[in-house]
Amino acid sequence: MPARVELAGFFIDGMMMNTPVQGAQIIDGVVLSQKLRAEVTLRVQALKARGITPGLAVVLVGENPASQVYVRNKVKACQDSGLHSVLEKYDADMTEVALLERIDALNQDPSIHGILVQLPVPAHIDASKVIEAISPAKDVDGFHIASAGALMTGMPGFWPCTPYGCMKMLESIHFDLKGKHAVVIGRSNIVGKPMALMLLQKNATVTICHSATKDLKAMTLQADLIVAAVGKRNVLTQDMVKPGAVVLDVGMNRTPEGKLCGDVDFEGVRQVASAITPVPGGVGPMTITMLLVNTLEAAERASQSHA
Repeated sequence: MPARVELAGFFIDGMMMNTPVQGAQIIDGVVLSQKLRAEVTLRVQALKARGITPGLAVVLVGENPASQVYVRNKVKACQDSGLHSVLEKYDADMTEVALLERIDALNQDPSIHGILVQLPVPAHIDASKVIEAISPAKDVDGFHIASAGALMTGMPGFWPCTPYGCMKMLESIHFDLKGKHAVVIGRSNIVGKPMALMLLQKNATVTICHSATKDLKAMTLQADLIVAAVGKRNVLTQDMVKPGAVVLDVGMNRTPEGKLCGDVDFEGVRQVASAITPVPGGVGPMTITMLLVNTLEAAERASQSHA
């Protein structure tokens, strides 16, 4: 097997080249997630042999069609990997008090190791109260303030699933972040901020860009890695990417024709990038996979604390 060589940002099998190859390496999230799920299944079997079945409770309030699809996919992924999953659906008029009581009951349930309340919740429910009601030990979404604090300070905790999946994708192409300049476009608590912190942990120099950034192109042209996570089509185009950069597209949008697309002009950017994630089939499958990993972690931690 020829060695992989990294030269000026380009990964070439078996030979050195000073010029970029036409077209970027596609980082296939479907293939990588299948590999990781196979590993999850083995770890689940090891826990089951000790009489422990990792359990995830998914709570859905209301009839949001997109949420229903996401929830269905999460429950199926659990079942496919041998995890125990519980789906609890409630009407949109469920009170905040009732939802918080239900979360408290799940916190006390020893058969449930992870709790996920699908967002968004109806407007009369305070989402931050809901997130903070979940026990940090069962916060497999990684949204609790305790999880955010653990990530900030480098302590053990649960990483939010989407940026965690991005880190696994970078690992899969052997991209060494040490000393690299990473630009994250987006500052959400779910992706942008935790993504930046994870990259910092791997010794990247990180710039966070957002809607108030004055010259986005000037920032991205300096980047060895760009993570686009704003939910806006074509926020990153070919002329904004330096040759050899790695590009991760976290966005989920639709073209005027209704076709699924990301934040990145894929066809243009792939001509200059060394590696890129597609939409669909890139970061999306990894998000659910990392939810399984976090749930499994929660079960393993719970088993150690009761050992």
